[in-house]
Amino acid sequence: MSKYWSDFVHQLEPYVPGEQPTMSKLVKLNTNEHPLGPSPRVIEAIREQADARLRLYPDPDSGQLKEAIAGYYADKGYGITRDQVFVGNGSDEVLAHLFLGFFKQDKPLLFPDITYSFYKVYCGLYQIEYDAVPLNEALAISVDDYLKPNGGIIFPNPNAPTGQLLPLREIERLLQANTESLVVVDEAYIDFGGDTAIALVNRYPNLLVTQTLSKSRSLAGLRIGLAVGDAALIDGLNRIKDSFNSYPMDRLAIAAGKAAFDDREWFEKGCDLVIQQREWLAEALSQRGFEGLPSAANFLFTRHPKHSGESLARGLREQGVIVRHFGKPERIADYLRITVGTPEQNQALIEALDTLL
Repeated sequence: MSKYWSDFVHQLEPYVPGEQPTMSKLVKLNTNEHPLGPSPRVIEAIREQADARLRLYPDPDSGQLKEAIAGYYADKGYGITRDQVFVGNGSDEVLAHLFLGFFKQDKPLLFPDITYSFYKVYCGLYQIEYDAVPLNEALAISVDDYLKPNGGIIFPNPNAPTGQLLPLREIERLLQANTESLVVVDEAYIDFGGDTAIALVNRYPNLLVTQTLSKSRSLAGLRIGLAVGDAALIDGLNRIKDSFNSYPMDRLAIAAGKAAFDDREWFEKGCDLVIQQREWLAEALSQRGFEGLPSAANFLFTRHPKHSGESLARGLREQGVIVRHFGKPERIADYLRITVGTPEQNQALIEALDTLL
């Protein structure tokens, strides 16, 4: 605290990121990183850029990366073009720009009550009115709860930390009922079991889809995020970006991101690994009495009826296994969010749990 802080800074409630411990021999299953490393083509692309050209500014438009993203989704039949793609320094920055650019309205922003805590943080930072809509009894998003006046809607799909997926038909129903406000679908985990809403972009100008390369493309350490939507929405995001930082993407990130999208075989291999291990881990936990929600993400959200989430998280930590326990709100106090790791990490988790149950 400093006497030079403004009253505004005093009022902020900053986001607390997931723990990044430095313990040795750690089984780290708390922040949903990919168990498989990035594509070898990504590493080579970074090496090729690590030369004297670093003295030069990067392309402020990140054109090669935008072309790679547009090409990837165009090849899937979605008709995406470069002017429908925005990129930024991690999906957090992309989301921060769109909160500022689109959600400062006369009516409240709607998002789930159990979801990313930084949605509320951004609302505080930009002084945006919001209404946190409760998940239903199954801890799932119900579209009917969002059919009311609003200044915008945002939700992760699959939701986090629950991992539950909202089908495209329900997203389309939401879009059709909210033609006068923007709907943002935040797809950090979509590649692990869902269909992207990018398929709907050219039919609904009120849809913006955000994604990250941190999860399914194993680049959490490089910070690359993107948005796909109507070209007019992307133009608005560019106006925000160029009023804040015209060079959010450095040379290494642009090259690495392009390589990650170009190496589709490695991407598919990684997604298949996660899905296979998620199914194995879900079954192993079920056999031990855990009750989990259906997951389309690279994590499981689960609880044990005879043990508190707090005690299990503490017991696992004592054995060098780190999982995420939120504690609040009360509805999810006994749940653990467990990242799907490598086969060896998942086995270590199960062995540690067996000593606690």
